[in-house]
Amino acid sequence: MRAQVQRVPQIVELLKKKSFGLQHFKPTSSVCVLEEKDAVAPAACPHAPTRTHGLDTIPGPTNWPLVGSLIELLRKGGLTRQHEALVDYHKKFGKIFRMKLGSFESVHIGAPCLLEALYRKEGSYPQRLEIKPWKAYRDLRNEAYGLLILEGKDWQRVRSAFQQKLMKPTEVMKLDKKVNQVMVDFVDRIGRINKSGRIEDLYFELNKWSFETICLVLYDKRFGLLQEKVNEEAMHFITAVKTMMSTFGMMIVTPVELHKSFNTKTWQDHTAAWDSIFSIAKVYIDKKLKKNAVRAPDDLIGDILHQSSLSKKELYAAITELQVGGVETTANSMLWLIFNLSRNPDAQRKLLQEIREIVPSGQNPSGEHLKSMPYLKACLKESMRLSPSVPFTSRTLDKDTVLGDYAIPKGTVLMINSHALGSSEEYFDDSKQFKPERWLRENSNINPFAHVPFGIGKRMCIGRRLAELQLQLAMCWLVRDYEIQRTASCLHQAIKLHLKVFWM
Repeated sequence: MRAQVQRVPQIVELLKKKSFGLQHFKPTSSVCVLEEKDAVAPAACPHAPTRTHGLDTIPGPTNWPLVGSLIELLRKGGLTRQHEALVDYHKKFGKIFRMKLGSFESVHIGAPCLLEALYRKEGSYPQRLEIKPWKAYRDLRNEAYGLLILEGKDWQRVRSAFQQKLMKPTEVMKLDKKVNQVMVDFVDRIGRINKSGRIEDLYFELNKWSFETICLVLYDKRFGLLQEKVNEEAMHFITAVKTMMSTFGMMIVTPVELHKSFNTKTWQDHTAAWDSIFSIAKVYIDKKLKKNAVRAPDDLIGDILHQSSLSKKELYAAITELQVGGVETTANSMLWLIFNLSRNPDAQRKLLQEIREIVPSGQNPSGEHLKSMPYLKACLKESMRLSPSVPFTSRTLDKDTVLGDYAIPKGTVLMINSHALGSSEEYFDDSKQFKPERWLRENSNINPFAHVPFGIGKRMCIGRRLAELQLQLAMCWLVRDYEIQRTASCLHQAIKLHLKVFWM
């Protein structure tokens, strides 16, 4: 007997399925890093300059003294509705606009050809938005910077230590057994905790699932969050991550130096949260470092720890950031995928049939099975297009750059609005509709620079492959045994949760 599952106030029901036919397709590529052989001159961009103008001429919302456009943004729903405001601004001001929120100033781009031009002009050490609150904490506690903070040659050195393992598909696929080990417990927990087919607080359950998975990958350690009696230390870590993220945004739009100087509650909470995160992570990193040099084939992080020349502080910083990034954003993406499938039963039926055709009865889905499941991958891409867990990524220009009609100076922060790109009718027909078929090769003419949920180029999210493996295997488990049905309150809660990680 299969369970039904719900989130309060989000409600998702899961019921036993029937079989349906599925036409086989091949997936289109979503690669955002071009190989050298592909680095040919791009097609002419309709937004290419006829003549260039300065930064001050870029249009945008009214920039008032001190507050910038913050008041106008508050009228549009505040920071939690900012992704919608950015779409409106692109419609009003074009593919490039300039905006200032308090002390934070940025230039927003929303056209694939401009993004491609940015990628092709990328230097050896592309820079991201400076995360001042994180840097302030590291400086305060004399901790090292991780991959999200480092720049230049130091960033490249640390990135190189992780990239061969984390960005190589054949290496990441070795982790499928660990992902499945957690999924066995997650599916069992669904069966135990549902009440008449409904699960209370599905999002929190997904956070526990993602925490268990990333910790098993990083430390070969299970925390028991999916058991009846949960590990208090792990719950403390999850709470600390949420506190850190909730205090993060305010110190982006207002100077972190002021928060630090006046020891505001925001700064106190942010610092205390990071103290907890680092103290817990260090314990398990140290245990991992002391383990025997003989490691299992799927001991991905063990290989990195023992083969790299990074200092212990650098390992602490880089792995802690991986752990933080592997909890809430993965859970959030999973919740959106569940929600989008709940609204589209036809897509769910096609996905079910693909799973049943590829994964033999009685077997667990594996990384090898995923290679033959284009529709599953298409469903994930489509969910991330409609509802990316991180609606934009950033670059800080390391040199003067011409984009569109504008000469933009070195040091300018660029925001790449992936939500605006994905919701545009110009780049996606029926953009509000969930249509996984658009990603299948026979039907697709999608510009790869119109879909960048993990960022682009050399600073693409280093956890991308692992996140995709987790999400794809999880959907195999759930859709194979359950039907996901939406209820009236599902949309409201999914939107609320999406916006909680807006500043990530």
